[in-house]
Amino acid sequence: MDFLTPDAAGIGRAVRLLQSGELIGFPTDTVYGLATLAADERAVRRVFAVKGRSLEQPLILMVAEAERLEAWARVDDRARDYMRRWWPGPLTLVLPALAGIGPPLTSSGSRRTIAARIPDHPVALALLREVGEALATTSANRSGQPPATTALETAWVEGLAAVLDAGRAPGGVPSTLLDLSDAEPRVLRPGPVPDEALLLSR
Repeated sequence: MDFLTPDAAGIGRAVRLLQSGELIGFPTDTVYGLATLAADERAVRRVFAVKGRSLEQPLILMVAEAERLEAWARVDDRARDYMRRWWPGPLTLVLPALAGIGPPLTSSGSRRTIAARIPDHPVALALLREVGEALATTSANRSGQPPATTALETAWVEGLAAVLDAGRAPGGVPSTLLDLSDAEPRVLRPGPVPDEALLLSR
């Protein structure tokens, strides 16, 4: 595994690895994550296998601009309001998936949803802008274990091609997960954005 500097050269190398179907590690505003191209189903399934994650727990889509999400999910005015208020930032929104978008990026069953966010971290944003498409991401830890907050803590990942090393992740806890797929918003996972702040956003 290569440790890449978080400059133009390192980000360029990470993008080339992603485009060749590889899995990389990268820093976010919450914890270190694993990423691959969302459009590469084989690579996405490899993330689940490496992490020991159930296919019933979809990955999080990360994009550079909110508009890119509209290729994957149904985005209504309520969702746009949350995006304007909280993105980029540590809030993941769960939205109805577009027809034709299915597992492993979405939940299974008749009501398929997809989770997405824009991270508030300069390296993550630079990576997303440079790659120019959505990334399928998850925290860089084995399922059920504490999240990774440094690049070195991603070294356990089998087959990880490289990690962008930007020091310690500033947040330390995963993002807040807010479900907007139904009439009433529901917090599925508490995190950096408090529930009461989200209620004020309605």
